[in-house]
Amino acid sequence: MSRLITAARDTAARIDTATPAHRDRAVDALRAFAVAGVVLGHWLVTALVADGRTLRAASPLQHLPWLAPVSWAFQTLAVFFLVGGHVATRSYASARERGVPYRRWLHARLARLFGPVVAVLGLWSVVTLTLLLSDAEYATVRTLVKLALSPMWFLLVFAALTAATPLVARLHPLWPLAVVLHVDVLRFGFGAPDGLGWLNLAAGWLVPYTLGAAWTRGELESRRPGWVLLGGGTAATAALVAWAGYPAAMVGVPGAEVSNLNPPTLAAVTFGLAQCGLALLLRDRLRRAMRRPLAWAAVALVNLSAMTVFLWHQTALMATTATLLPAGPLPGLHTVPDGLGWVAARLPWLMVFALALAVCGAAFRTWEQGGGRRRRVRPSRVVRAHRPMTERTPHV
Repeated sequence: MSRLITAARDTAARIDTATPAHRDRAVDALRAFAVAGVVLGHWLVTALVADGRTLRAASPLQHLPWLAPVSWAFQTLAVFFLVGGHVATRSYASARERGVPYRRWLHARLARLFGPVVAVLGLWSVVTLTLLLSDAEYATVRTLVKLALSPMWFLLVFAALTAATPLVARLHPLWPLAVVLHVDVLRFGFGAPDGLGWLNLAAGWLVPYTLGAAWTRGELESRRPGWVLLGGGTAATAALVAWAGYPAAMVGVPGAEVSNLNPPTLAAVTFGLAQCGLALLLRDRLRRAMRRPLAWAAVALVNLSAMTVFLWHQTALMATTATLLPAGPLPGLHTVPDGLGWVAARLPWLMVFALALAVCGAAFRTWEQGGGRRRRVRPSRVVRAHRPMTERTPHV
Protein backbone atom coordinates (compact mmCIF):
# COMPACT_ATOMS: atom_id res chain seq x y z
CA MET A 1 0.00 0.00 0.00
CA SER A 2 2.80 2.41 0.87
CA ARG A 3 4.38 1.75 -2.53
CA LEU A 4 1.10 2.58 -4.27
CA ILE A 5 0.80 5.81 -2.31
CA THR A 6 4.39 6.72 -3.12
CA ALA A 7 3.85 5.95 -6.82
CA ALA A 8 0.68 8.05 -6.87
CA ARG A 9 2.48 10.97 -5.28
CA ASP A 10 5.37 10.69 -7.72
CA THR A 11 2.99 10.63 -10.68
CA ALA A 12 1.08 13.60 -9.31
CA ALA A 13 4.32 15.50 -8.82
CA ARG A 14 5.34 14.84 -12.44
CA ILE A 15 1.96 16.03 -13.72
CA ASP A 16 2.21 19.14 -11.55
CA THR A 17 5.71 19.91 -12.83
CA ALA A 18 4.67 19.35 -16.45
CA THR A 19 1.79 21.83 -16.24
CA PRO A 20 2.57 25.29 -17.69
CA ALA A 21 2.87 27.89 -14.94
CA HIS A 22 0.45 30.29 -16.64
CA ARG A 23 -2.39 27.77 -16.88
CA ASP A 24 -5.55 28.74 -14.99
CA ARG A 25 -6.16 25.52 -13.10
CA ALA A 26 -9.50 26.77 -11.78
CA VAL A 27 -10.91 26.44 -15.32
CA ASP A 28 -9.95 22.78 -15.45
CA ALA A 29 -11.26 22.18 -11.94
CA LEU A 30 -14.65 23.65 -12.87
CA ARG A 31 -14.82 21.53 -16.02
CA ALA A 32 -13.95 18.38 -14.07
CA PHE A 33 -16.58 19.26 -11.47
CA ALA A 34 -19.20 19.74 -14.19
CA VAL A 35 -18.42 16.41 -15.88
CA ALA A 36 -18.38 14.55 -12.56
CA GLY A 37 -21.68 16.14 -11.57
CA VAL A 38 -23.44 15.01 -14.74
CA VAL A 39 -22.08 11.47 -14.49
CA LEU A 40 -22.89 10.97 -10.81
CA GLY A 41 -26.28 12.59 -11.27
CA HIS A 42 -27.22 10.17 -14.02
CA TRP A 43 -25.96 7.20 -12.04
CA LEU A 44 -27.99 8.24 -9.01
CA VAL A 45 -31.32 9.12 -10.62
CA THR A 46 -31.39 6.75 -13.60
CA ALA A 47 -32.66 3.26 -12.85
CA LEU A 48 -33.31 0.35 -15.20
CA VAL A 49 -36.08 -1.74 -13.69
CA ALA A 50 -36.44 -5.39 -14.71
CA ASP A 51 -40.07 -6.14 -15.55
CA GLY A 52 -40.11 -9.67 -16.92
CA ARG A 53 -38.11 -9.59 -20.16
CA THR A 54 -38.34 -5.80 -20.35
CA LEU A 55 -36.05 -3.14 -18.94
CA ARG A 56 -37.73 0.20 -18.40
CA ALA A 57 -36.29 3.51 -17.24
CA ALA A 58 -37.32 4.86 -13.85
CA SER A 59 -36.11 7.45 -11.38
CA PRO A 60 -36.20 7.72 -7.58
CA LEU A 61 -37.49 11.26 -8.11
CA GLN A 62 -40.75 9.74 -9.37
CA HIS A 63 -41.39 8.07 -6.02
CA LEU A 64 -39.40 10.34 -3.70
CA PRO A 65 -39.99 13.88 -4.95
CA TRP A 66 -38.54 15.34 -1.75
CA LEU A 67 -35.15 14.15 -3.05
CA ALA A 68 -35.27 16.91 -5.68
CA PRO A 69 -32.38 18.78 -3.97
CA VAL A 70 -30.12 15.93 -5.13
CA SER A 71 -30.62 17.19 -8.67
CA TRP A 72 -29.50 20.65 -7.60
CA ALA A 73 -26.06 19.30 -6.68
CA PHE A 74 -25.55 17.17 -9.79
CA GLN A 75 -27.17 19.15 -12.63
CA THR A 76 -23.99 21.02 -13.51
CA LEU A 77 -24.35 21.66 -17.25
CA ALA A 78 -24.48 25.43 -16.80
CA VAL A 79 -20.97 25.36 -15.34
CA PHE A 80 -19.78 23.34 -18.34
CA PHE A 81 -21.22 25.90 -20.75
CA LEU A 82 -19.73 28.73 -18.69
CA VAL A 83 -16.28 27.18 -18.96
CA GLY A 84 -16.89 26.26 -22.60
CA GLY A 85 -17.77 29.83 -23.53
CA HIS A 86 -14.73 31.16 -21.69
CA VAL A 87 -12.35 28.68 -23.28
CA ALA A 88 -13.77 28.99 -26.81
CA THR A 89 -13.65 32.79 -26.86
CA ARG A 90 -10.08 32.78 -25.54
CA SER A 91 -9.10 30.17 -28.10
CA TYR A 92 -10.69 32.08 -30.98
CA ALA A 93 -9.03 35.35 -29.93
CA SER A 94 -5.68 33.54 -29.76
CA ALA A 95 -6.26 31.98 -33.18
CA ARG A 96 -7.02 35.37 -34.72
CA GLU A 97 -3.84 36.84 -33.22
CA ARG A 98 -1.83 34.01 -34.78
CA GLY A 99 -3.58 34.35 -38.14
CA VAL A 100 -5.35 30.99 -37.94
CA PRO A 101 -8.45 31.01 -40.21
CA TYR A 102 -11.87 30.48 -38.63
CA ARG A 103 -12.48 27.27 -40.61
CA ARG A 104 -9.28 25.65 -39.35
CA TRP A 105 -9.94 26.77 -35.79
CA LEU A 106 -13.48 25.39 -35.86
CA HIS A 107 -12.42 22.11 -37.45
CA ALA A 108 -9.83 21.53 -34.72
CA ARG A 109 -12.33 22.17 -31.92
CA LEU A 110 -15.13 20.09 -33.42
CA ALA A 111 -12.74 17.21 -34.08
CA ARG A 112 -12.05 17.03 -30.35
CA LEU A 113 -15.76 16.98 -29.63
CA PHE A 114 -16.88 14.42 -32.19
CA GLY A 115 -13.88 12.08 -32.33
CA PRO A 116 -15.17 9.78 -29.54
CA VAL A 117 -18.72 9.84 -30.99
CA VAL A 118 -17.77 7.49 -33.84
CA ALA A 119 -16.92 4.70 -31.40
CA VAL A 120 -20.15 5.16 -29.42
CA LEU A 121 -22.33 5.14 -32.53
CA GLY A 122 -20.48 2.17 -33.97
CA LEU A 123 -20.81 0.04 -30.85
CA TRP A 124 -24.46 0.87 -30.28
CA SER A 125 -25.33 0.21 -33.92
CA VAL A 126 -23.99 -3.33 -33.48
CA VAL A 127 -25.67 -3.75 -30.08
CA THR A 128 -29.02 -2.51 -31.39
CA LEU A 129 -28.94 -4.78 -34.42
CA THR A 130 -27.95 -7.76 -32.27
CA LEU A 131 -30.76 -7.13 -29.79
CA LEU A 132 -33.37 -6.78 -32.51
CA LEU A 133 -32.21 -9.96 -34.25
CA SER A 134 -32.26 -11.84 -30.95
CA ASP A 135 -35.95 -11.04 -30.50
CA ALA A 136 -35.39 -8.72 -27.53
CA GLU A 137 -38.34 -6.66 -26.40
CA TYR A 138 -38.62 -3.52 -28.53
CA ALA A 139 -39.34 -1.44 -25.42
CA THR A 140 -36.07 -2.62 -23.88
CA VAL A 141 -34.08 -1.81 -27.02
CA ARG A 142 -35.66 1.62 -27.24
CA THR A 143 -34.90 2.37 -23.57
CA LEU A 144 -31.26 1.31 -23.87
CA VAL A 145 -30.59 3.19 -27.10
CA LYS A 146 -32.28 6.33 -25.81
CA LEU A 147 -30.15 6.34 -22.66
CA ALA A 148 -26.94 5.55 -24.55
CA LEU A 149 -27.43 8.33 -27.09
CA SER A 150 -28.92 10.93 -24.75
CA PRO A 151 -25.54 12.69 -24.24
CA MET A 152 -25.49 13.46 -27.98
CA TRP A 153 -27.91 16.36 -27.62
CA PHE A 154 -25.29 18.12 -25.51
CA LEU A 155 -22.67 17.74 -28.20
CA LEU A 156 -24.94 19.12 -30.90
CA VAL A 157 -25.82 22.20 -28.85
CA PHE A 158 -22.23 22.73 -27.75
CA ALA A 159 -20.98 22.36 -31.33
CA ALA A 160 -23.53 24.91 -32.58
CA LEU A 161 -22.50 27.43 -29.91
CA THR A 162 -18.83 26.80 -30.65
CA ALA A 163 -19.44 27.47 -34.35
CA ALA A 164 -21.25 30.69 -33.42
CA THR A 165 -18.46 31.89 -31.11
CA PRO A 166 -17.39 34.81 -33.36
CA LEU A 167 -21.03 36.03 -33.41
CA VAL A 168 -21.83 35.61 -29.72
CA ALA A 169 -18.46 36.58 -28.25
CA ARG A 170 -19.82 40.02 -27.33
CA LEU A 171 -23.48 39.13 -26.87
CA HIS A 172 -24.85 40.19 -23.49
CA PRO A 173 -26.35 37.26 -21.52
CA LEU A 174 -29.56 39.22 -20.96
CA TRP A 175 -30.53 38.79 -24.63
CA PRO A 176 -30.78 34.97 -24.63
CA LEU A 177 -32.27 35.17 -21.12
CA ALA A 178 -35.02 37.39 -22.51
CA VAL A 179 -35.73 34.80 -25.21
CA VAL A 180 -36.12 32.07 -22.56
CA LEU A 181 -38.44 34.30 -20.51
CA HIS A 182 -40.69 35.09 -23.47
CA VAL A 183 -40.83 31.47 -24.64
CA ASP A 184 -41.91 30.31 -21.18
CA VAL A 185 -44.49 33.07 -20.86
CA LEU A 186 -45.99 32.02 -24.20
CA ARG A 187 -45.89 28.30 -23.36
CA PHE A 188 -47.13 28.33 -19.77
CA GLY A 189 -49.02 31.61 -19.69
CA PHE A 190 -50.77 31.70 -23.06
CA GLY A 191 -50.91 28.05 -24.04
CA ALA A 192 -48.52 28.22 -26.99
CA PRO A 193 -47.49 24.84 -28.47
CA ASP A 194 -44.91 22.94 -26.43
CA GLY A 195 -42.73 22.74 -29.53
CA LEU A 196 -41.94 26.41 -29.06
CA GLY A 197 -39.94 25.43 -25.97
CA TRP A 198 -37.21 23.93 -28.13
CA LEU A 199 -36.03 27.46 -28.89
CA ASN A 200 -34.73 27.36 -25.34
CA LEU A 201 -32.39 24.50 -26.19
CA ALA A 202 -30.14 27.07 -27.83
CA ALA A 203 -31.14 30.21 -25.92
CA GLY A 204 -31.02 28.55 -22.49
CA TRP A 205 -27.46 27.27 -22.82
CA LEU A 206 -26.39 30.42 -24.63
CA VAL A 207 -26.86 32.29 -21.33
CA PRO A 208 -23.95 30.62 -19.46
CA TYR A 209 -21.94 30.41 -22.70
CA THR A 210 -22.08 34.19 -23.11
CA LEU A 211 -21.24 34.56 -19.41
CA GLY A 212 -18.07 32.64 -20.25
CA ALA A 213 -17.36 35.14 -23.01
CA ALA A 214 -17.85 37.98 -20.52
CA TRP A 215 -15.33 36.21 -18.27
CA THR A 216 -12.84 36.26 -21.16
CA ARG A 217 -13.43 39.99 -21.64
CA GLY A 218 -12.52 40.57 -17.99
CA GLU A 219 -16.00 41.70 -16.98
CA LEU A 220 -16.40 39.08 -14.23
CA GLU A 221 -13.07 39.40 -12.45
CA SER A 222 -14.41 41.09 -9.32
CA ARG A 223 -16.49 39.17 -6.79
CA ARG A 224 -19.55 41.40 -7.22
CA PRO A 225 -20.86 39.73 -10.44
CA GLY A 226 -20.53 36.33 -8.77
CA TRP A 227 -22.61 37.42 -5.78
CA VAL A 228 -25.22 39.05 -8.03
CA LEU A 229 -25.56 35.88 -10.12
CA LEU A 230 -25.66 33.60 -7.10
CA GLY A 231 -28.17 35.71 -5.15
CA GLY A 232 -30.34 36.71 -8.08
CA GLY A 233 -30.37 33.23 -9.61
CA THR A 234 -31.22 31.57 -6.31
CA ALA A 235 -34.04 34.01 -5.53
CA ALA A 236 -35.51 33.75 -9.04
CA THR A 237 -35.39 29.95 -9.02
CA ALA A 238 -37.01 29.73 -5.60
CA ALA A 239 -39.78 32.08 -6.71
CA LEU A 240 -40.42 30.16 -9.93
CA VAL A 241 -40.65 26.83 -8.09
CA ALA A 242 -42.70 28.15 -5.17
CA TRP A 243 -45.17 30.39 -7.00
CA ALA A 244 -44.99 29.76 -10.75
CA GLY A 245 -45.45 25.99 -10.72
CA TYR A 246 -42.06 24.97 -12.08
CA PRO A 247 -40.80 21.52 -10.99
CA ALA A 248 -38.32 21.47 -8.13
CA ALA A 249 -36.18 18.82 -9.84
CA MET A 250 -33.61 20.30 -12.21
CA VAL A 251 -33.46 17.10 -14.27
CA GLY A 252 -36.05 15.23 -16.30
CA VAL A 253 -38.32 12.90 -14.32
CA PRO A 254 -40.05 10.07 -16.25
CA GLY A 255 -43.78 10.67 -16.42
CA ALA A 256 -43.60 14.29 -15.27
CA GLU A 257 -45.83 16.76 -17.14
CA VAL A 258 -43.07 19.39 -17.32
CA SER A 259 -39.30 18.90 -17.40
CA ASN A 260 -36.92 21.68 -16.43
CA LEU A 261 -34.26 20.27 -18.70
CA ASN A 262 -35.91 18.89 -21.80
CA PRO A 263 -36.11 21.57 -23.10
CA PRO A 264 -34.57 24.03 -20.61
CA THR A 265 -37.06 26.20 -18.77
CA LEU A 266 -36.61 29.61 -17.21
CA ALA A 267 -36.17 27.89 -13.83
CA ALA A 268 -33.32 25.77 -15.19
CA VAL A 269 -31.64 28.87 -16.62
CA THR A 270 -31.94 30.94 -13.43
CA PHE A 271 -30.66 27.94 -11.48
CA GLY A 272 -27.74 27.82 -13.89
CA LEU A 273 -27.06 31.51 -13.25
CA ALA A 274 -26.80 30.76 -9.53
CA GLN A 275 -24.39 27.90 -10.28
CA CYS A 276 -22.28 30.14 -12.50
CA GLY A 277 -22.16 32.76 -9.77
CA LEU A 278 -20.95 30.18 -7.27
CA ALA A 279 -18.36 28.91 -9.75
CA LEU A 280 -17.01 32.43 -10.25
CA LEU A 281 -16.80 33.00 -6.51
CA LEU A 282 -14.87 29.75 -6.03
CA ARG A 283 -12.17 30.49 -8.62
CA ASP A 284 -9.54 31.77 -6.18
CA ARG A 285 -10.10 28.89 -3.78
CA LEU A 286 -9.86 26.40 -6.60
CA ARG A 287 -6.61 27.93 -7.81
CA ARG A 288 -5.15 27.51 -4.33
CA ALA A 289 -6.48 23.97 -4.01
CA MET A 290 -5.05 22.99 -7.39
CA ARG A 291 -1.56 23.83 -6.19
CA ARG A 292 -1.68 20.48 -4.38
CA PRO A 293 -0.20 17.92 -6.79
CA LEU A 294 -2.63 15.11 -5.94
CA ALA A 295 -5.69 17.31 -6.38
CA TRP A 296 -4.38 18.72 -9.65
CA ALA A 297 -3.46 15.28 -10.99
CA ALA A 298 -7.02 14.04 -10.42
CA VAL A 299 -8.47 17.09 -12.20
CA ALA A 300 -5.99 16.79 -15.07
CA LEU A 301 -6.84 13.13 -15.62
CA VAL A 302 -10.57 13.90 -15.76
CA ASN A 303 -9.95 16.66 -18.28
CA LEU A 304 -7.79 14.45 -20.47
CA SER A 305 -10.72 12.04 -20.96
CA ALA A 306 -13.65 14.39 -20.43
CA MET A 307 -15.51 13.49 -23.61
CA THR A 308 -14.87 9.77 -23.24
CA VAL A 309 -16.22 9.85 -19.69
CA PHE A 310 -19.24 11.89 -20.72
CA LEU A 311 -20.15 9.75 -23.71
CA TRP A 312 -19.62 6.33 -22.14
CA HIS A 313 -20.99 6.75 -18.61
CA GLN A 314 -24.52 5.69 -19.56
CA THR A 315 -23.14 2.69 -21.43
CA ALA A 316 -21.22 1.68 -18.31
CA LEU A 317 -24.44 1.82 -16.27
CA MET A 318 -26.39 -0.22 -18.80
CA ALA A 319 -23.62 -2.78 -19.32
CA THR A 320 -23.48 -3.41 -15.58
CA THR A 321 -27.26 -3.68 -15.32
CA ALA A 322 -27.61 -6.04 -18.29
CA THR A 323 -24.64 -8.23 -17.40
CA LEU A 324 -25.96 -8.91 -13.90
CA LEU A 325 -29.58 -9.38 -14.97
CA PRO A 326 -29.32 -13.22 -14.94
CA ALA A 327 -28.39 -13.04 -11.24
CA GLY A 328 -31.94 -11.93 -10.47
CA PRO A 329 -33.36 -8.58 -9.42
CA LEU A 330 -30.49 -7.03 -7.47
CA PRO A 331 -31.41 -4.25 -4.99
CA GLY A 332 -30.41 -0.82 -6.21
CA LEU A 333 -29.76 -2.12 -9.72
CA HIS A 334 -32.86 -3.83 -11.12
CA THR A 335 -35.47 -2.97 -8.48
CA VAL A 336 -38.02 -0.15 -8.42
CA PRO A 337 -36.48 3.03 -6.91
CA ASP A 338 -39.35 3.67 -4.52
CA GLY A 339 -37.71 4.08 -1.14
CA LEU A 340 -34.63 5.00 0.85
CA GLY A 341 -33.64 1.35 0.83
CA TRP A 342 -33.09 1.61 -2.91
CA VAL A 343 -30.98 4.75 -2.44
CA ALA A 344 -28.80 3.01 0.16
CA ALA A 345 -28.43 -0.03 -2.09
CA ARG A 346 -27.59 2.17 -5.08
CA LEU A 347 -24.57 3.89 -3.55
CA PRO A 348 -22.24 0.82 -3.58
CA TRP A 349 -23.11 0.26 -7.27
CA LEU A 350 -21.49 3.59 -8.13
CA MET A 351 -18.07 1.98 -7.72
CA VAL A 352 -19.07 -0.83 -10.07
CA PHE A 353 -20.27 1.72 -12.64
CA ALA A 354 -16.96 3.55 -12.26
CA LEU A 355 -15.01 0.34 -12.94
CA ALA A 356 -17.14 -0.35 -16.03
CA LEU A 357 -16.52 3.21 -17.21
CA ALA A 358 -12.78 2.74 -16.68
CA VAL A 359 -12.93 -0.31 -18.96
CA CYS A 360 -14.75 1.72 -21.62
CA GLY A 361 -12.22 4.51 -21.22
CA ALA A 362 -9.28 2.15 -21.59
CA ALA A 363 -10.83 0.56 -24.67
CA PHE A 364 -11.79 3.78 -26.44
CA ARG A 365 -9.33 6.36 -25.09
CA THR A 366 -7.56 6.68 -28.46
CA TRP A 367 -10.75 8.03 -30.03
CA GLU A 368 -10.45 11.03 -27.71
CA GLN A 369 -7.41 12.22 -29.64
CA GLY A 370 -8.63 11.71 -33.19
CA GLY A 371 -11.45 9.29 -33.83
CA GLY A 372 -9.24 6.22 -33.83
CA ARG A 373 -7.35 7.22 -36.98
CA ARG A 374 -3.62 6.73 -37.23
CA ARG A 375 -2.13 10.13 -36.78
CA ARG A 376 0.64 11.95 -35.05
CA VAL A 377 -0.11 12.09 -31.33
CA ARG A 378 -0.47 15.64 -30.15
CA PRO A 379 0.78 16.55 -26.69
CA SER A 380 -1.87 17.20 -24.12
CA ARG A 381 -2.87 20.78 -23.52
CA VAL A 382 -3.49 20.05 -19.88
CA VAL A 383 0.10 19.00 -19.25
CA ARG A 384 3.06 19.26 -21.56
CA ALA A 385 6.35 17.95 -20.36
CA HIS A 386 9.00 18.69 -22.96
CA ARG A 387 7.88 21.72 -24.92
CA PRO A 388 6.20 25.06 -24.20
CA MET A 389 2.56 25.55 -25.06
CA THR A 390 1.94 27.05 -28.48
CA GLU A 391 -1.60 27.99 -27.57
CA ARG A 392 -2.44 29.34 -24.17
CA THR A 393 -6.03 28.24 -24.20
CA PRO A 394 -7.14 24.85 -22.82
CA HIS A 395 -9.63 22.86 -24.82
CA VAL A 396 -13.02 21.53 -23.88
